[in-house]
Amino acid sequence: MSTVNEEEVNPYELLGVTMESTEQDIRTAYRRVSLKVHPDRNRGNPDAARKFHELNQAYELLLDPLRRMALDAKVRLKEARKTRFASYDAKRKGLVEELEARERAFKKARVEKEEGEHARWRENERIMEEGRRLREEREKELRRREEEALRTEREAAGEDEPPEVGDLDTTVRLKYSLSSHPSLTTPASLAALMSPFGPIDEASVKLILKPSPPKKPKRGIALVPFKQIGGAFAAVCASGRPESGLADVEVGWAEDKEPELIGWLKKKGQLGTDGKASTTKGRDDARRPSDSTPQPTPVGAESSTSDAPPGTDSGTPFSSFPSTFPSFDAPPKSSAKLAETGLDYESLTLMRMRQAERARLERELREREAAEGD
Repeated sequence: MSTVNEEEVNPYELLGVTMESTEQDIRTAYRRVSLKVHPDRNRGNPDAARKFHELNQAYELLLDPLRRMALDAKVRLKEARKTRFASYDAKRKGLVEELEARERAFKKARVEKEEGEHARWRENERIMEEGRRLREEREKELRRREEEALRTEREAAGEDEPPEVGDLDTTVRLKYSLSSHPSLTTPASLAALMSPFGPIDEASVKLILKPSPPKKPKRGIALVPFKQIGGAFAAVCASGRPESGLADVEVGWAEDKEPELIGWLKKKGQLGTDGKASTTKGRDDARRPSDSTPQPTPVGAESSTSDAPPGTDSGTPFSSFPSTFPSFDAPPKSSAKLAETGLDYESLTLMRMRQAERARLERELREREAAEGD
């Protein structure tokens, strides 16, 4: 059975007796008080049950000799402490109050110290994060400057060095109407049409007919890879020219942009400073009357008329292309190597023109044509 909390409720006070009271006095007092606090006589009081329970606990405690002896010891100790503190003079009370104030100040200082340390920790973290950010920005700026300096050096050093030939730099795209060219329905016929401009990789020719058979096609789109970039350039320059057999045939670069090598040659003045000189010359020459049909300049042949083979008219209808790169005061090693081999990129082109690249370009071409048809 649980005991009464003597610090809060004094059993002697509940029963109205003292420590010198006998058991009979305790029983008499219990009967008297229980009649007053019994719940049946205090139906409107919500605390009646609690008070009656506390009364019963106090009654049981005082009737237990051992528990009553322990309670008496605690009561006497409490009264002695109260008497001792009551005898303290004002000075001792001031010391106690000062000690308590110091303890409160110490706790407050400790809390403020912890808060200050936490604030310094947050500030250190912020400074470290800011330092990391500044260091990353500085490193990024240094890398950018180094890349710019390296790019400037490469541009300065490689100004005379020709760029490499891309995977599709030797490939041209043809667009034509089948009503004007009904025979251009096979890769072999396309290779025969474009062979005057240079050697062709006939096995890699891709042809798309719009709409697809069995419907009657109305137009054709083809990718024709040349073995040399000179042949591709000559074919692009002869786009739509009847004297070249390309009437109503649109010839353009496969990637819709001019290869870097062509731009480099134009910049060096080998194909005209504005990219039109050689084409204009070919068209003007094509308008000249001639007894014999002009023959296209073979790829790799010199553009100079003095070196032209007999029976070849100098006014070729195709744009001439240099067989070697121009020599400069200090040509790079790569330029010298290319000058030795000319513009024969057959092995390089065949190696780079993978089936996957052709399939990708063909798929893009189909999607583009489908979009244009819509």
